[in-house]
Amino acid sequence: MAVHAQDVFCFETQFTASDGENSPLWLNANKHGLSALTSTNGYVRGGLFRSIEADTTHTLSWGYGADVAVASRFTSTFVVQQAYAEAQWKIIRATLGSKEQPMELKNQELSSGSQTFGINARPVPQLRIGFPDYVDVPFTKGWLGIKGYCAYGLTTDDDWQRDFAQSEAHRTENTFFHAKAAYLRLGRGKVNLEFGMEAGCQFGGKSYQPNGIVIKNKSGLRSFINALYGGGTDITDGEYKNKEGNHVGSWNMRLNIDQPAWNLGLYCDQLFEDNSMMVHIAYNGWGEKETAHQHEKSCYFIYDFKDAMLGAELKLKQLPWLNDIVLEFLATKYQGGPTYHDITYHLGEHITGRDDYYNHSVFTGWQHWGQVMGNPLFLSPIYNADGTIEVKDNRFTAWHLGLAGDPIGGLHYRLLASVQKGFGTYYHLYPDPRRNFSLLAEGTYRFSERSQLKGWHLTCGIGLDRGRLLGDNIGFQLTVGHSGLLKRQKSN
Repeated sequence: MAVHAQDVFCFETQFTASDGENSPLWLNANKHGLSALTSTNGYVRGGLFRSIEADTTHTLSWGYGADVAVASRFTSTFVVQQAYAEAQWKIIRATLGSKEQPMELKNQELSSGSQTFGINARPVPQLRIGFPDYVDVPFTKGWLGIKGYCAYGLTTDDDWQRDFAQSEAHRTENTFFHAKAAYLRLGRGKVNLEFGMEAGCQFGGKSYQPNGIVIKNKSGLRSFINALYGGGTDITDGEYKNKEGNHVGSWNMRLNIDQPAWNLGLYCDQLFEDNSMMVHIAYNGWGEKETAHQHEKSCYFIYDFKDAMLGAELKLKQLPWLNDIVLEFLATKYQGGPTYHDITYHLGEHITGRDDYYNHSVFTGWQHWGQVMGNPLFLSPIYNADGTIEVKDNRFTAWHLGLAGDPIGGLHYRLLASVQKGFGTYYHLYPDPRRNFSLLAEGTYRFSERSQLKGWHLTCGIGLDRGRLLGDNIGFQLTVGHSGLLKRQKSN
């Protein structure tokens, strides 16, 4: 059946009150950056949307979104959360602007979050072109599908960084953003395997160093090309060359098994920042003394497979009161090992450990407006009381559980529980590990179409943190919203 896209308006207001140093983790995290750590905060939000997915009547379809908020005790008072236009011709879609993009291969409301492109930070304005849905590869009879995209954009948190960074803390301005992903789907019907890679890069602009030095990074056409394939070198690298910009990526895989009564998904998300975790092999056949920077023999250094997010999602189709279960384990302690050693005159060994996930010496790391752009169990810079823009806890282990159900008509709930053991970073280890427990209990009621309040929804959530990593916090969050068609179509 052909579907015509229609304009939809949305209104929402939210209020959060907490007792503790900050709002609890799961009242703040994974909200596309529209949240705050302050003990009391709130916003009023309005938007107008036209869904491109809801238009199947034309070869060329289009959509848009305008979503703004006026906030209290946020990082900014007026927030342009989304502002985008998009068009799709056959299988190719182009999106221009800021749009909240979903995570790949994970449950949007129950997962702790993807490690590269999560739903924790504000959207970055960008031009994004790609295949949004799997496209069958010719001559494979539907057994092989491919999808992916490529995007370039510009971060918008310069003013926030300037206000947040104390004294001469590290910050950046006018930083470019690059994102890309490619996924394969193997199989069809009840069992299939999805596998692929997503990767991002920050480059260009200016970097303000703690020593007062201002670095003007490369930003020409060649820099955009280097961001695409991981080439070039930063102007600060000197003799020991790295890649230009701050590169982050993940290998992602998910096995899907669909049965009449249940659906099971098993997935893995492995973060990488260089070859030590991307391919787990580095060339090490360097010479010594005068030939220290020359390849002389076949010798390789192999890195262990120790860091990853491992997850499982079970959907129970015939059990309304508990119909979705997610369990995840995260390990990020290894990071290529505790040693980083460049080639020297006397020792021709190159060991690239100490990856320092989400941090970078030139750029302010994998964050936007103080929130990490990946998984929020990495301690976001917005938590830093000293005004430094860095992730101070990126070596940890964690278990995460998510439950959801629809016990009665109109009522939906979710429960999130996370247990974490943090070790700081390789460069700033905690004297003792810091543990944390975070909990969320949330219920949403949507009024039926036959009700006088049709289109309205009410969400109540209680969050809790306990431990030395995030402190002891307890909070309550109330959200009231409404959505409906801007103009209803006349029935024939």
